[in-house]
Amino acid sequence: MKIAVVAETRSGERRVALVPGLVERLTGAGLDVAVEPGAGVSSGFADDEYRAAGAVVTPEALAGAGVVLSVQPFDARRVAELAPHAITVSFLPTGQELDHVRAVRDAGHTAFAMELVPRISRAQAMDALSSQAFVAGYRAALVAAERLPRFLPLSMTASGTIRPATVLVLGAGVAGLQAIATMRRLGAVVRAYDVRSAAAEEVRSLGAEFVHVELPALDGAGGYAREMTEERSRLQRELLAPHVADADVLITTAAVPGRPAPLLVTGPMVAAMRPGSVVVDLAAESGGNVEGAKPGEEVIVGDVLVWGGRDVPSQLPAQASQLYSANVVNLLSLLMRSDGELSPDFDDEIIAACCVAHAGEVRHAPTRALLGEELS
Repeated sequence: MKIAVVAETRSGERRVALVPGLVERLTGAGLDVAVEPGAGVSSGFADDEYRAAGAVVTPEALAGAGVVLSVQPFDARRVAELAPHAITVSFLPTGQELDHVRAVRDAGHTAFAMELVPRISRAQAMDALSSQAFVAGYRAALVAAERLPRFLPLSMTASGTIRPATVLVLGAGVAGLQAIATMRRLGAVVRAYDVRSAAAEEVRSLGAEFVHVELPALDGAGGYAREMTEERSRLQRELLAPHVADADVLITTAAVPGRPAPLLVTGPMVAAMRPGSVVVDLAAESGGNVEGAKPGEEVIVGDVLVWGGRDVPSQLPAQASQLYSANVVNLLSLLMRSDGELSPDFDDEIIAACCVAHAGEVRHAPTRALLGEELS
């Protein structure tokens, strides 16, 4: 079977779905790998590296391919170029990609969405949301450090002592924990808050202080937080306001796939921060944790700089691609039959969970609801 790796075409997307170092895992399993020219260039991987790894680099990569790999869903118009009953693997935010879903469904192809891989132990090696959040959390810390007009660590000199900067991280999932760890390495005093009960121990294990507020935890399924009521959200903002005002850097990471990001910080809360403070909102693309944050832009609120994240893992494309590729290859390994062919086994909970469409049917219930189809 032929595996095709397509070049990403969306603005700002610099990742690639398969790095040269993982080509051999596929060819060693008896699969052919074809890569579109230049697919890895933005990530730092030249065409010659793919050739040396055993892949064929050709503009006709899609022709006859049984499986197509990408980071973002490719243009719905290209679905017509796919071989019959092809399998696509990519991130696929179905709420924003209904045309793509319809095209795949109507053509009888199978589409897997990497963000739908369930958060269970057996699926950790395929969890692309976590791997990319890991990259985004690191990048968030670097963005804040670059833009903060002061030292992060404690500095004791003959001319006097410079106190360390104070960092507040809201959301202690994978991205938040990586931001905490990076800021701690840079010498800042770090505090963090999360609505999940397990987060306190994880935050303290990194040497940061957990911020306690007098509100019950909101633990949800799959390691995510439960959606909160507007009243709970208002109370939480009131209790967090003094901690936000005391921070030199605020990093927010709270996001749940398929839902708008919760509003954690209002404009007046940002304006109450010290002049020169920096806010990094990693959830800006999904509505934002911080009022006024705009994805891909820097705005000034009062005397505070607010940086809105947009496709943040792509800002560190080599490592982000390396991690994403491993997630994809591990999923392909799960799809592989003993005879070397790739075929979904829907009795497997991982495959069933992350399949959006198969054999002319939309299998993902929330997407079927968006399309107005009757749920079985």
